[in-house]
This record gives sequence, structure tokens and C-alpha cells, in this order.
Amino acid sequence: MAVDEARAEAAVRELLIAMEAEAWDGEWYRRGYYDDGTPLGSHESLECQIDAIAQSWAILSGAADREDGGRTAERARRAMSVVHERLVRREDRLVLLFEPPFDRTPHEPGYIKGYPPGIRENGGQYTHAAIWTVWAFAELGEGDLAAELYRLINPVYRADTLDDVRRYRVEPYVISADVYGVPPHVGRGGWTWYTGSASWLYRLGAEGILGLRRSGDRLTVDPCIPTSWEGFTVTYRFGSATYDIRVQNPRGVSRGVSEVTLDGVAMGAEGVPLRDDGKHHAVHVFLG
Repeated sequence: MAVDEARAEAAVRELLIAMEAEAWDGEWYRRGYYDDGTPLGSHESLECQIDAIAQSWAILSGAADREDGGRTAERARRAMSVVHERLVRREDRLVLLFEPPFDRTPHEPGYIKGYPPGIRENGGQYTHAAIWTVWAFAELGEGDLAAELYRLINPVYRADTLDDVRRYRVEPYVISADVYGVPPHVGRGGWTWYTGSASWLYRLGAEGILGLRRSGDRLTVDPCIPTSWEGFTVTYRFGSATYDIRVQNPRGVSRGVSEVTLDGVAMGAEGVPLRDDGKHHAVHVFLG
């Protein structure tokens, strides 16, 4: 191991130790600290007690799966369960960024306090963060929940009825950067056509749920899907080649690949090799 690599690994270990010692609030991870040392995103906070981003990225970063004999992984699962309890509002089709919103706190968290409570980043649905929340549940193997929440934040379903259209008030065929979370504007969308959330939602569906991930000239298929799905098919094009992918789920599981074949030949954990050869290839993936 090179000196710089070893130094970086040591710094990562120190950071993880500090995170677990200082950032854990008892049931979730804190968002940060004010200049005077007061924690932000804590059960002691009057406002912004729990923030979704800190919990989701404990999972997505991989930090929650490292060392401590699994303690961090247990903490992350607990934190995500609190996110589910407090920040997912099914009746309003919302996955909130944090709660309660900023309103009367004497501290200054930054520009987000300039928005009215429950609007945009100030405790509404900040769609970037909502997508990360859903992806974190997928990483935990919660296929049923991940698919449900994916549908919950999908703007297409905000136009199911005329009342839904009147509530949302923006285009249902593009992503809103935010959706408001307090009366009289609950469920109203904002900042369409102006968000990187669109690409994140696409990645969540393709990578987080369907499990298609390309690295160089290799493709891995490791889905996290609802247990009710019997499977699915994907047509994947690589240059002039076409890969017809069929995923089968005979045991009704959410995650766990038992076998992958390419044109009838078993593949290993390194994934399916991609070749720009102008041919059609058959990829079969079995879960369970």
C-alpha cells in the first residue's frame, strides 16, 4: 500500500470514529453544529430535529457498514426507521427533508431559514433528499418500501385526479425541485425544469431498484424489487450490441442474486462482460 493511500485510509478511520462518537444523537445522526457548538438535527433542537440527508448518506456512503462489529449498521437502520416514522407523509405524498421546519429558533442555520416554514428546503420535500431517502431504503434491501416511495414521489401520480392537479399546480411530467409541506400549500410543486433531481430519480429507478450498474466494460444486475414482482425484462444496448436481460424472482424476495448467465454460460461476481460486437445476447438473472 502506498504511503498516501495508507494515510487516507487512516484519516477515514479517524473520521468514522469521530462520527460515531460525536454525530450520533441516540436514535439518528445529527446534521451538524452551529458556530457556538450547539448541535443541529438533534432531539434537543427546537426545530430541525431530524434531517433526512444525514441518515440517508450514512447508508449511501458505506460508512454505516464499516467496522464496530456492525454497530454503525444497526444505528443506520434505526435512523432510517425514524425517517420513515417522522418524514414520510403518505397522505400528502411527501418525503420531507426535516422536521419541524425553522421558524423561531435564535440560531442561524443559513439561507434556508429565509423560506417560510414548510416551504422548499425549510422542511418541505426537497426532492434531491427524498430520492436519496428512497435509495437508502433500497440499499438496506427494503424492496417493497423503496418501490412504494418511488411511486409516492413520482410526479406522474400527482395528476391522477383533477383535485390532485389543482393541488400540485405544476407540470406532472417533469420533476419539481421541491414540494410544499404546510397548509394552505401542502402538495404544491415548485421549481420545475430546474433540478438535478431528474437524473437522480432516473438513477434510483435504473440502479437502485432495477440494479443495473455499469463499470467500464462490465454490467452487474443486483436488483432490490418488491417481493410481489415475479421479475422484469430490460433491453440494454452497448454500441452495436443488444443485451436482452431477464430477471426472474421465483421465491418472491426483494434482493439476492443466486445465478447469472450470459448466453447460457454462468457468470461470476465480476458481472457480465460487455462487447460492442453487433450481436444479440441473452442475460438471465435469478433471485432467491
